[in-house]
Amino acid sequence: MADSVSMERLVTDLKLQVYSGEAHLKEKTVTLSDISRPGLELTGYFNYYPYERIQLFGMTEVSFTQNMTAEERLMIMRRMASENTPCFLISRSLEPPKEMLQAAEESGIPVLGSNLSTTRLSSLVTDYLDGQLAERRSMHGVLVDIYGLGVLITGDSGVGKSETALELVKRGHRLIADDRVDVYQQDERTVVGEAPMILRHLLEIRGIGIIDVMNLFGAGAVRADTSISLIVHLQNWSQDKKYDRLGSDTEEQMIFDVPVPKITVPVKVGRNLAIIIEVAAMNFRAKSMGYDATKTFEANLGKLIESNSDDEN
Repeated sequence: MADSVSMERLVTDLKLQVYSGEAHLKEKTVTLSDISRPGLELTGYFNYYPYERIQLFGMTEVSFTQNMTAEERLMIMRRMASENTPCFLISRSLEPPKEMLQAAEESGIPVLGSNLSTTRLSSLVTDYLDGQLAERRSMHGVLVDIYGLGVLITGDSGVGKSETALELVKRGHRLIADDRVDVYQQDERTVVGEAPMILRHLLEIRGIGIIDVMNLFGAGAVRADTSISLIVHLQNWSQDKKYDRLGSDTEEQMIFDVPVPKITVPVKVGRNLAIIIEVAAMNFRAKSMGYDATKTFEANLGKLIESNSDDEN
């Protein structure tokens, strides 16, 4: 989990405009994902001013300041420009008041802007900070994007996870992470996986070594992150174990507070794991859209049994 996000990274990742304070981008950081729209503060009410949040000015806030005198604007902006305030952020490419620029310069606070609407900009910044500041957990496995579905392939070392991922990439799917996947909870129903920076775009194949997937297969063969929708656990086949043949058994694995559907695929010589996992992803999507082949089979079986019973009578 990152303790803070620098304004320099915020500007780079979200492509924000810098009105002033570029020299302070590295030193200024934010530790909360909550955004403040300082409506009450502009009226002079500072009893509960959240100085540690990004201060977002939209059309309403900027218009309100235009009805103030220059002295009033400067006084309010100086009170808002706390040494712990990360930045002033202005939406809709609005022109920042001169008094804001002056107060921000005096306190070493960057003034940033965006052409997005206030609501969209607030959501964008909040979602970004939620992801960056969220608690992270490392999981052993390979994460692949299959038809837009994030599939986490797990299993014991040497079972063939990386080789299967390579075959999936050759079939047109995208690699997110190999060997180690950093996961974090985005919201109540979503966990996101990404590769650690040192392993990004890399895949380890025993006997060959480390390969750069983006260099070999192109930019379309990789992706930075994805939500994890399905876990496929590869398990060495054993004659003593019973495996689900109809797909009626439902299994889930908790990642943080989110239950993620999980299936177990037995690994045996001659099985094409890449195709099996690809079909598993397609079947999972079909189920999520309301079509369940297992239920269709059970319904057909029930009709057949009922028909045979009627014939006997």
